[in-house]
Amino acid sequence: MSKNLVIVESPAKARTVGRFLGSKYEVIASMGHVRDLANTGPGGLGIDIVEDKDGIMTFNPKYTSIIDPKTKKVDSRKKKIIADIKKSAINADIVYLATDADREGEAISWHLLEAAKIQHSKIKRVVFNEITKSAIEEAFANTRELDLNLVDAYQARRMIDKIIGYKGSSVLWKKVKSKISAGRVQSVALKLVVNLEEKIQDFKKVEFWNIHAYFNKLDPGKKSENFSAKLYSIQGENKKPLVPDEEKAKLIIEDLKDSNYQVQKIETQEKIKKPSPPFITSTLQQDASRTLRFNPSYTMNIAQQLYQGLKIGSEGEVGLITYMRTDSTNVSSLFLNDAKKYILDTYGNDYLPSSPRRYSKKIKGAQEAHEAIRPTSVFREPESIKSYLDDDQFKLYELIWKRMVASQMENMVLDSTTIDVVSDNSSSKKKYTFQMLGSVVKFKGFKILYTEGTDDLDVNDENNILPILYEDEILNCSKLQSEQKFTEPPRRYTEASLIRDLEKAGIGRPSTYATIVKTIQDRGYAIKEKGRFIPTKLGNVVTNFLNEYFFNNIMDVKFTAKIEKQLDDIVEGHTTYNPVLSSLYSPFQKALKNAEESDGVKNLLYEETEFVCQICERIMLKRDGRNGAFLACSGFPECRNTMQLGEDGKTVLPKIPPVETDYECEKCNKTMVIKEGRRGKFLACSGFPKCRNTMQLAEDGKTAIPKSLPKETDIKCEKCNKTMVIKDGRRGEFLACSGFPRCKNAKSITVMENT
Repeated sequence: MSKNLVIVESPAKARTVGRFLGSKYEVIASMGHVRDLANTGPGGLGIDIVEDKDGIMTFNPKYTSIIDPKTKKVDSRKKKIIADIKKSAINADIVYLATDADREGEAISWHLLEAAKIQHSKIKRVVFNEITKSAIEEAFANTRELDLNLVDAYQARRMIDKIIGYKGSSVLWKKVKSKISAGRVQSVALKLVVNLEEKIQDFKKVEFWNIHAYFNKLDPGKKSENFSAKLYSIQGENKKPLVPDEEKAKLIIEDLKDSNYQVQKIETQEKIKKPSPPFITSTLQQDASRTLRFNPSYTMNIAQQLYQGLKIGSEGEVGLITYMRTDSTNVSSLFLNDAKKYILDTYGNDYLPSSPRRYSKKIKGAQEAHEAIRPTSVFREPESIKSYLDDDQFKLYELIWKRMVASQMENMVLDSTTIDVVSDNSSSKKKYTFQMLGSVVKFKGFKILYTEGTDDLDVNDENNILPILYEDEILNCSKLQSEQKFTEPPRRYTEASLIRDLEKAGIGRPSTYATIVKTIQDRGYAIKEKGRFIPTKLGNVVTNFLNEYFFNNIMDVKFTAKIEKQLDDIVEGHTTYNPVLSSLYSPFQKALKNAEESDGVKNLLYEETEFVCQICERIMLKRDGRNGAFLACSGFPECRNTMQLGEDGKTVLPKIPPVETDYECEKCNKTMVIKEGRRGKFLACSGFPKCRNTMQLAEDGKTAIPKSLPKETDIKCEKCNKTMVIKDGRRGEFLACSGFPRCKNAKSITVMENT
């Protein structure tokens, strides 16, 4: 009897879904996309662009099987996967396309349908938001057709990004630097970083002074603790800053020398803090960055593992969270009922609102068919499954679980108090007001469980206990103290705050944030220093070049957000991709022509020095590299001579010639030599660059440390299903896929201890 075929993206997802469906179904993983735009046709775009006599443009994408970037041929793994799917589909009665529930997932299903030539009459589209038994059963009982609007929106985005990325990168290669890229969204993200840096560099700090008064109560016979208040206002003076310089500060302190002080006003207000909505993709990436120090790509990698399913004791493999690429804050009624029961049983009625909280979407075009990111079961507490997860899986699951449960809990209630103390007889007869602020938590509410991370050190007066004072009470001032301060420039972007601003501007979508942030670093456009982005010289030059020719239209923040809106219109069926692409293509071609006719800005990237190349006697240029500044010959690529610079960035370090050893290279039998790199001395083959074999040296700097062979394990790689092996790294042993370098999956050795 033939089995029904189910196609998903990954082996991990296939295992979990297959366990719930049983033996009547065959579940195959496509390993992601199986087709992409070809690098053929006009300009290598893989898009045939036709303009009729009325000027109406038509864009026809041409797809090919995924190409291996190394061999430049069809990826053999993908070729086999398509063949296997095609064979299974012929024998199946029904083919269920069960890829992810977004544009990307819809497109993967569509590509599979076309690449494997599956009969349309056999196809059923299955969509689920969590990989649990109940969700799978419900999804298979309520199948639908492929949503071609979602597919067209994906195709539009892919073609737009190919047109801008391919042609924009080409002009950057010619006019700025080879092997760099321009992208519709990454370039806008870089522009935000560069613009902020310009504001920081142009910032003019302004001096101001704070004056603090230290008081105690006039209570004879009792010792009173000192408490302080800050000068808040001066009668008749409205200038900002209130105290601009030291001279003014001294005058005020002198004026207050013989003053009396009295409590003028005590005002207490009840304040309420509401919990944050459950996570969407952007807020998960932001909070994981702030509190766990996970970069966005890593966060999404761990979230993918939690979504696709992990082995949890007797439960077997089960999905622990809902789909992690979403911009909707919706939560199912079933889960809300479970959350209500959990909160009531665990924390009591005081922590439960009168009705479930429902959060409205903040993002225009949010996909309301999705849910927020939440645990698949509120009763699966983090501590109860900790032994089945590695450290990072546990940390992220705990963050998601706490955020979701807290979002359904009561508000936090505080009493916020302001106390004004005034001087009533200064020398100048002016009235000076000093102020104290404090808050006392009356009811913790959701904060008993969860506190959201922040980018900056916010002033927090929660539980700042104030002294017990009464209106009209006379106070003794024991000391007046002035403190010089300066206004601060804007703070540079963190990964979290950059994603926040991209989202706020309507740029990008859940699946793109992590890639955007990673790309501007990988391309060398920005570096992170103390967790914050600083644009490199290359980043500045690229942005300024793009700013001159493209940012006024094609890569402008508003234009990029407009494209996102038009993509949403395609999803809704209000338009098709041809009008959207047409509105972009003509102005882009015009901008591209102007950029190609420009003189270019390559000379701005490198700084000429007084040093001369010892090989060809050309001028040496100061360039930026991954490990800092270095000198390179201006005759590159004919002359590839380089020289290291000292820590001062000016002094040239002499080259240390390689020292021959008695060791032979096990790969080519040539002599191994001792070289010095940024991590110290090591052995390298003298046949470099033809042979790149290296070996570590012991602490004596002479003895070679033999390479240990990887140790096999019983663990399977969740990405490609090959065996994981134990390897030695700089930080000790770790797990790596035996399919390296095709599969670069790696993880902590603690995974073994938990299995």
